Amino acid sequence: MDLTTTYPRSVRDKIAGVVMLARTTDKAKAKVDGNIGEYHYNCPMDVGVFSFLGIDHEAFLAQVKKASDDASIEAYVKPFAEKKSAAEIEGFNTQFLQGKPAPGSESETYFLDLRNSVAPDRTDVTDWADLLDLDEKRSVPKRAAAAAN
Repeated sequence: MDLTTTYPRSVRDKIAGVVMLARTTDKAKAKVDGNIGEYHYNCPMDVGVFSFLGIDHEAFLAQVKKASDDASIEAYVKPFAEKKSAAEIEGFNTQFLQGKPAPGSESETYFLDLRNSVAPDRTDVTDWADLLDLDEKRSVPKRAAAAAN
């Protein structure tokens, strides 16, 4: 995978029913291939999914390195995901997709700067999943604009 010429999959794309994992996999593949570009493997969003599943990021990277395809990676992840109930996975997915930067944080400053550079008219975009999709030229439906941002 070459993330210097393409984007990773959306945060919304799933592996083993878990959001973010497909994107994390793409970043891991690019890291292994030496083509990660501006992306960061084991960023805070990756850490969130690894923590939820109980997966060590180095072990995951080693698995990606020897995997022949996404099915091999899903087979590796499946036992971790199966330790979670369907309700736990759904709750994690919902919460993860609604993740926002903390008010007044450096993360919020970065978020607002990026949103203003990518789509200054999209004040309705208040969560990371939507912002990353916008930044990577994916369609993001309009929502009611946030009052405070």
